[in-house]
Amino acid sequence: MSKYKGKRVLVVGFGLSGVAVARYMSKQGAKVMVTDMKQKTELMESVNACEDLKLEYELGRHNSKSFTTAELIVVSPGVPLNSKPIEEAIEARVPITNEIELAASAIKEPLIAVTGTNGKTTTTTLIGEILKADGKLPYVGGNIGKPLLDYVTDGQKANYVVAELSSFQLELTQRLIPAVAVFTNLEEDHLDRYPDMHSYSQAKKKLLQACDRNSFVVLNYDDANVAAFAQETPGKIMWFTKKNPLTVSGEFAENFVGAYFDAAGKRIVAKINGKEEIYSTVDFRLFGDHNKENLMAAICTARAIGVNPAAIQHVIGAFKGVAHRLEFVRKKDGVYFFNDSKGTNVMSVQRSLSSFLHSPVILIAGGKDKNQDFSPLAELVKKKCKVVIVLGEAKEKVNRAIGDYAETYLVGTFEEAVLLAFQKSRSGDVVLLSPGCASYDMFRNYEERGDYFKKLVNQL
Repeated sequence: MSKYKGKRVLVVGFGLSGVAVARYMSKQGAKVMVTDMKQKTELMESVNACEDLKLEYELGRHNSKSFTTAELIVVSPGVPLNSKPIEEAIEARVPITNEIELAASAIKEPLIAVTGTNGKTTTTTLIGEILKADGKLPYVGGNIGKPLLDYVTDGQKANYVVAELSSFQLELTQRLIPAVAVFTNLEEDHLDRYPDMHSYSQAKKKLLQACDRNSFVVLNYDDANVAAFAQETPGKIMWFTKKNPLTVSGEFAENFVGAYFDAAGKRIVAKINGKEEIYSTVDFRLFGDHNKENLMAAICTARAIGVNPAAIQHVIGAFKGVAHRLEFVRKKDGVYFFNDSKGTNVMSVQRSLSSFLHSPVILIAGGKDKNQDFSPLAELVKKKCKVVIVLGEAKEKVNRAIGDYAETYLVGTFEEAVLLAFQKSRSGDVVLLSPGCASYDMFRNYEERGDYFKKLVNQL
């Protein structure tokens, strides 16, 4: 008998994660109530997905009594734990968990968990593709779009579960023990939710704290915040770096396990079990050094679990990237259009701009601010951008930070932004949507924003 049978379970937030929890808890025999600040008309996709379930709804509001009288609360990632009804529930000693924690306690297969500020989706997708190329069956989910709990509810079978995990998803983690934990980087983000960088880092470190001595921990040597994690884990560390470890320090080179990028040779060198492995990147299609980092992280992960090097090399040549992450849309009259809608923080924009070595860039940026400082973009904008077009709630703030460093326009709609970008472009230019902001001021999510950008570009 399920331990949740007959329990009053409150699901807070009714997006993908909330729907997955409602389905799972209903199957377990729980009495499920769903609450969301959005109105029913805004949540019809979720409501329709659960039309066969016996759910109680409180939509358009949160009722404190529902929180304090529940026997278990399952919080969606987008709901901050310092919201008033959650704090009241904590004071009433109501247990609080989330979808990832429920899934972690039920998944029996080895879990590969990927976190970091940028590069999570590309790295997670690469790992999944490498596993498939090696004849393994992966379930790829988490923050990448497929809830982990669906894997449990639907009774799916895989050799490995590969999960992209955000800081929001990690906040309540207790029972998750990864076979491999990957940390791509740790940079300023989500400061609209966290009071400071330390609090954001602590949320990410929940994954580090979940590792045991059998876990492989894949760390970015070039990121000082991530490199410091090596002192805090009992796991088996694997490094990835754009530097040749032989030139870093004697001790580090002697004990190095992991992968480094040899730019001169256009190859990645991996040192595994005391032996060197060479992976050519000549046919790797993704722009930018940051994607070499993502690839090295995926290689380390794959070799940690014994994937055949031939499968890795095959994917290096075949992988086309992921939607909305520096995604090539089309070439029109000699102008190249790229969709980087998933670039929702300042460092992500920096990485994307740095990917274009010679082409003048027309940057489209702005959206909902996450309490970020946009001034670090100034020098790169001055160097790379011929035009900057800003829109959304944050446009005035972005303009104040970088508007003096390139010809800058403030517009009201995406239609205006794309049309103006095309009008200002010349053959050989790049038009880059890399917002550096969240999408919630104008769109449901970054995917909708990116899809709309692509639609507008293809209509030119």
